[in-house]
Amino acid sequence: MNRSFLIIFFSFLVGSAKAQIINVENARMHSDTTGWMGSVGALVSLTKNTDEIFLVQLNAHLQYKTKKDLFLILGNYGFLSGSSQNLINNSFIHLRYNRKLNNLIRLELFTQVLQNPVTKIDYRFLTGAGPRFKLVGKNKFRLYAASLVMHEYERELDEFKTIHNDIRSSSYVSLSYMPNERTELINTFFYQPLFNYINDYRMLDQLKFSVKAGKKLALSFNLNYLYDNKPAAGVPLINYTVSTGLDYNF
Repeated sequence: MNRSFLIIFFSFLVGSAKAQIINVENARMHSDTTGWMGSVGALVSLTKNTDEIFLVQLNAHLQYKTKKDLFLILGNYGFLSGSSQNLINNSFIHLRYNRKLNNLIRLELFTQVLQNPVTKIDYRFLTGAGPRFKLVGKNKFRLYAASLVMHEYERELDEFKTIHNDIRSSSYVSLSYMPNERTELINTFFYQPLFNYINDYRMLDQLKFSVKAGKKLALSFNLNYLYDNKPAAGVPLINYTVSTGLDYNF
């Protein structure tokens, strides 16, 4: 595996991590103003030397906010091939609605469609709902927790086309620290066990540190750690990524 392949591969890994559990906290754009906000990104690359490496990454985020309502639409497609095999091939679309009931409690509803052949997920469809709690809401520090109920329909990409039709808990704790207007640190921990079999669970811890490089651009550092103790056959229990990147916001 050549050096150019390694550079492209590790710069792209963050897209693969997001294709298992979607961290909506990192996608929320904190703002006191109402209306539309969003971000888009695209990357296409073809490298040919001792190997041919093809890379595509597309992502989009759209947010609409009122005094009590928040609508989020997230989409991502990622593809990376090299050494005559597909190393990353995933896509998802995520829709979420957040309704402020009072200063403490929000109601969240969401749905998501995901596919990731590399990790043997042929198709995964999620719907869920539950309360979200704003525990701390200071200007520089925010702390949220949520306990959602989620229905998961999944078809594995194996010779038997194994189907899972489950009800999971989807709980998380998220903290945001903004010491100044240019710097933000977000850490979110997810826990997703089956209700009828708690030994089948997933955990994700995701850290994002970003520094604004202008009005629209920000440099970000991302650390993702995913543990799934009941993955599809042949898929490792642990996946982790470290990456840096640029975000363009509008």
